[in-house]
Amino acid sequence: MSNEANEWPPGRILIVDDEIELMRALCDSLTEEGYRVKGCVEPQAALEELRREEYDLLLTDLMMPGIDGIQLLREALGLEPELIGIIMTGHGTVQTAVEAMKLGAFDYILKPFKLHSILPTLRRAMEVRRLKVENVRLKAHIEHLNFESARLRMVGSSDAMKKVLQMVERVAGTDATVLIRGPSGSGKELVARALHFNGPRRDKPLVTVNCAALQETLLESELFGHERGAFTGAGQSKPGLFEVADGGTLFIDEIAEMSGGMQAKLLRVLEDGTFRRVGGTEERRANVRVIAATNKPLEDEQKAGRFRDDLFYRLNVITIQLPTLSERKEDIPELVDHFLNTRRVGRIKMKVDPAAMTALFAYHWPGNVRELANVIERAQILAEGDTITLDDLPDVIADAAHATAQPSPSESTAMNVPLSATPAAPLPRAPKPSPLPAEPEATTLREIERRHVARVLEMHHGNKVHAARALGISRRALYRLIEKHQLDVPHR
Repeated sequence: MSNEANEWPPGRILIVDDEIELMRALCDSLTEEGYRVKGCVEPQAALEELRREEYDLLLTDLMMPGIDGIQLLREALGLEPELIGIIMTGHGTVQTAVEAMKLGAFDYILKPFKLHSILPTLRRAMEVRRLKVENVRLKAHIEHLNFESARLRMVGSSDAMKKVLQMVERVAGTDATVLIRGPSGSGKELVARALHFNGPRRDKPLVTVNCAALQETLLESELFGHERGAFTGAGQSKPGLFEVADGGTLFIDEIAEMSGGMQAKLLRVLEDGTFRRVGGTEERRANVRVIAATNKPLEDEQKAGRFRDDLFYRLNVITIQLPTLSERKEDIPELVDHFLNTRRVGRIKMKVDPAAMTALFAYHWPGNVRELANVIERAQILAEGDTITLDDLPDVIADAAHATAQPSPSESTAMNVPLSATPAAPLPRAPKPSPLPAEPEATTLREIERRHVARVLEMHHGNKVHAARALGISRRALYRLIEKHQLDVPHR
């Protein structure tokens, strides 16, 4: 196997299977693929090995005497949280798959399998491991960044967010004007707050103004202040936000909504730090760092004559570009966990079941991170118990998951390995009695699920209320399963 980008070294794999011949054959085959491999036939020996050496991937059988694969994975993750676990078994059930995925298994592979059919899964697992390790390094690199509170912390370990965080780290300690660009709901104000609270002005005010929320005359008064009698209703003098923020930071949001006249006055402040109050003649000076933000392409606004060239060049010295949530979907689990902690509804922290998490990945998120935060808060209110399910999400998100027909985590890619084909050079496998009746080779977990739902519906003569109760799911979830598997159920 060729090394990944950034010269990531060949992965280290620990294989655990009490069928010694199969374990040795896998070790030999994966060693030939470039992996560094060690095999164990006893789970306890595997745990000792994990205490001695660092591994990237644990590939373990499910059915073993003493400690089974799920218990082994649980203890292994306690030793190495970033370890990637894959369960192998010849006797898969929906229940064991869901249990393994909830525990944190990356995938679930059914035996027998061709070696070449699982190699893509191993490569993906190694890439996830690489991202986890880089995330740990990134957190160590930026752990000195300060945030006002856990709620206002910037979250994400995707490549796009790494660039943002690294830029914040570089720029925060300067007085440079910064232009933050990105769609609504992507976190522009969070970046501005992170720049302020990690810079030399952190002990001075951070003042925010939204240009889209104020008319031109009100915005001018808000920014620069006014003298008594400057306009009807101005009964007394009032300092503007530039004076209020003196020594600190002024965050000007939606700057593209600012009129041409206001743009000229803002440019003057940026150039020499001076301004006049509305209705005043006295030149005033403010020592303020300006951070601006926009969700519009300012280049297009320039060409259309709506944004001054000189102001654009003055603002565009340092730019931080924020990605959409669709461009950083790998951050969704981390963001969800963050919102479950910081926007908790009730005393107990909730969790998200695999089907609901799959739906969150499938949705396109036009409202970006702000929309995700609101969805998680709403889902906690609607959820029954401590788990957010597909039924607790808005219909538009559940429908997106159905439309894309993405497999749930319990039906991940390795479960779709073709099992009916006989390997050209089959790995030796000693016979092993099973406490469960074996499914036919061609049976996948999706097929097991389909048969189980069909059998329960048949037992209850097509009564969906009784069938849903027997399955332990809502009627809405049952309807989705019926549609997913195209089951023919008599109308009742």
